[in-house]
Amino acid sequence: MSFEGPGQLGPSLRDIGATLSITRFFDRDPLPDIGDVDFLLILGGPMSVKDEAIYPWLTEEKAFIGHFLATGKPVLGLCLGAQLIASVLGAKIRRNPEPEIGWFPIEGIPQPDESTFSFPAFSPAFHWHGDTFDLPDGARHLARSAACEHQAFQVGAAVVGLQFHLETTPELVQALIEQAGDERTSAPFVQTETELRTPPPGAFEAIHQEMQRLVAFLIQAGRTSAS
Repeated sequence: MSFEGPGQLGPSLRDIGATLSITRFFDRDPLPDIGDVDFLLILGGPMSVKDEAIYPWLTEEKAFIGHFLATGKPVLGLCLGAQLIASVLGAKIRRNPEPEIGWFPIEGIPQPDESTFSFPAFSPAFHWHGDTFDLPDGARHLARSAACEHQAFQVGAAVVGLQFHLETTPELVQALIEQAGDERTSAPFVQTETELRTPPPGAFEAIHQEMQRLVAFLIQAGRTSAS
């Protein structure tokens, strides 16, 4: 959707010398040539991965993701993006037991070695979702929350899907409130507008630092797997 973008991912990637290109499906942008892409970022959106009849580009995007996964280059999926990766890999996408909208902590699951990304035992995260994913076959479970068991997974060396958002900025929060406010219902894990706009102290800085750490991990993992 036009109001959802890469958020803090944009300046963070440009700071490390990346050239960022964006495929805007709502503007009918064509997908890039896979050979021209070093790192695939799949962003969020309010639609379901099953909505191909409403959004025909989902079929094309899923095919692109499947071909890109075969390259071994790094991939990061956020919210809908993570669900698309999981769906392409054969996992089921379903309604989460509770909608999760707001600032709720995630619990990192200890990993056996440094080849798998590790989240802190307890860290802030921003959420805006009603669906969730089952873990794809062979995926490593990276994080959970009180409302959602499957918050993050890793497949292979350099593919990570996150149900939550680390790229969120105050501007993105405001846009979601204005454009997707009808998704906020009265539920245990749905915050008020005031709560959405006033996260715990240092939350934005914390999620952006975690995002930078994850991006650096995926870039290094992609380089290692290609060598």
